[in-house]
Amino acid sequence: MSNSITDKNKQVNYLKERLQIFVEVLDAIDPETADLEDIDRLIKIIDDVEEKMDQFHNRNEFTKE
Repeated sequence: MSNSITDKNKQVNYLKERLQIFVEVLDAIDPETADLEDIDRLIKIIDDVEEKMDQFHNRNEFTKE
């Protein structure tokens, strides 16, 4: 199991990297030949980013107390 990212700068960098991956995948998709699998892959990346944002938020809220 990987270590939790608790440093806010590392959290932001992680999210930026994941969003950069999203942009790269999006740019690589040809709109004329895109299929459902391509769209599902993009949705999965966004879902993963959203989940990680929630985890970071909850972790940061917990550490404030």
